[in-house]
Amino acid sequence: MSLKTKVLILSLAALIAGCGGSNKGGRPADSGLVSESIDLTLLHINDHHSHLDAENSTFLLATSADNREAINVERGGFPRITAAIKELEKGSQNVIKIHSGDASTGDLYYTLNEGKADADLMNTVCFDTFNLGNHEFDNTDVGVKKLMDFLHAGICKTPILSANVRFGPSSPMYRAVAPNAVRPSVVIERSGQKIGVIGLIVAGKTKHSSSPNPDTVFLDEVATAQAEIDRMQAQGINKIIISSHIGYEADKALVKKLSGVDVVVGADSHTLLGPETLKKYGISPEGPYPTQGTDKDGKPVCIVQAWQYGYVLGDVQVSFDKNGEVTHCSGTPWVLIGDDFSRPGAIALTSDEMASIRADIAASKLLRITIPDATATALLAPYKKQKEAMGSAVVATTNDNLCLRRVPGSKRDASRSSLGDFCNKKETVNAHGGDIQQIIAEVFLQQGKTYFNADISIQNGGGVRVDIPRGKVTIQDVYTVLPFKNTLVQLNATGFEIKAALEDAVEGVVGPALNTGCYPYTGGLRWNLDLNKLKGARLSKLEIRTAEGTYQPFDLNKTYKVATISFLADGNDSYTSLKNIVGERRVDVGLDYAEAFLQYIKRLPGSNKVLTRLPVKDYSTQVFIDTP
Repeated sequence: MSLKTKVLILSLAALIAGCGGSNKGGRPADSGLVSESIDLTLLHINDHHSHLDAENSTFLLATSADNREAINVERGGFPRITAAIKELEKGSQNVIKIHSGDASTGDLYYTLNEGKADADLMNTVCFDTFNLGNHEFDNTDVGVKKLMDFLHAGICKTPILSANVRFGPSSPMYRAVAPNAVRPSVVIERSGQKIGVIGLIVAGKTKHSSSPNPDTVFLDEVATAQAEIDRMQAQGINKIIISSHIGYEADKALVKKLSGVDVVVGADSHTLLGPETLKKYGISPEGPYPTQGTDKDGKPVCIVQAWQYGYVLGDVQVSFDKNGEVTHCSGTPWVLIGDDFSRPGAIALTSDEMASIRADIAASKLLRITIPDATATALLAPYKKQKEAMGSAVVATTNDNLCLRRVPGSKRDASRSSLGDFCNKKETVNAHGGDIQQIIAEVFLQQGKTYFNADISIQNGGGVRVDIPRGKVTIQDVYTVLPFKNTLVQLNATGFEIKAALEDAVEGVVGPALNTGCYPYTGGLRWNLDLNKLKGARLSKLEIRTAEGTYQPFDLNKTYKVATISFLADGNDSYTSLKNIVGERRVDVGLDYAEAFLQYIKRLPGSNKVLTRLPVKDYSTQVFIDTP
């Protein structure tokens, strides 16, 4: 070999070594990757739950320089999401569009067509990734297959992700191959650089609180996420996003146990994140947007989530240096609203007040007036006509706002109500829990009395999905409150078994699962609860309602007739003690649980049915003591 050739080889070797730079976490360099800084824009939603229509809402808006008052305006709606994403894409570079799961279940749209309307509207956006949520499994693995087929019938072919699901042989997803398979992750290229996106689903909650096939399993979130990160690192990919459906608090805990994660785009807990200035508009965030975390190695991690039902479009900008380290993370949780402002009552807004409202919105840099996308609106129209035909019938009225809340207190479920701070900060809701959850428990008790002379009922807080605002109550409202495929079941259970099931449910709330949806509501049974005590001793002073409406001590040795739903009777959502009540002690009534709600309404006194809050004495949680 000539001296000239040797010099050339050595020079090339030195050049290659110099280009490699530093790799985060000791990741091997990939000569096919560009080692430069990059700015990404992530546009994201989560938990839209078939809420495709805009909803009427109320915000506190400035009608003058010194006056802020409740103003009605439309909020959300999937055509508004589509429009906002298209607008923001135009002004941004290196955009990645992420849906972090739970497209399914929650509105008549899903009841009518099992996800087709959702998929068609999602295909007006063409998300870069869609991560499975637990509610994608509400109709067994068949529901996952149907949603995938609907999504992939369009031109988008959005990759569906979930690294920690393993479909069993009974599943229609078993041995599916790309593109018709659920993938653990996907690699997206922007400006010549590769970005890894990993999907993650909440394991225990999906297995026990939804309805996956019995042989479909869900692996540990931390171990699975780290294994997939390591696999990507081995390919030289040094910018990694987790599309997570495990909840905000779990996301914050997750990143501390991982090495190499940069961004978490979250879901499941329906958490509103944003600046404290949101409070002056009547909605209170549970944390900053974005939330800054650190991984196991002390490296910065950016955590975001976009509330629920298409109310918010998350818009986060993340800057990476040439080594793939996050150097900056900031953004806006855009609250998507219309421009049809009105004052509750008969007093119209003046032109000056309208001008003040618009100026207030512009100054907020949080509320975003968005005209719904015309194409998406037209696509939704036939589905909407079908839904309105079924759901528009008025079955009752309510003079109260029937607030949604899974867990009492102010720390575990504090931003779920769509009615904002009216419910989220309401004293009785914090003390005793959700009004609508308690009504549904009473519904099942009364229907149970009709069918088999029930003594008590049991309902999980997460099975009741939305508030009912003051005004008309329609069939659509009933099916939106109770959107799942459940039927009433009679269980003949001892007091010991009932208390054990309730203790199991509370453990699901405070234990490793951190599943607020487990929290128990009962009709005809009440208690005091202290979460600081050990399992088995948290519920005390259990009392059962008598026929006269008074209360007496609950007898642990007595057998009671319990009205519950098939989902809980099967031991799901941490109600494991109920699973053992079988044979002659279990009777499937067969009544659809939403139909049970309709029958309850029909039996209300008078020709004009009025749905009202229950007396505080009939709320199942009489005293609630949270952990510090």
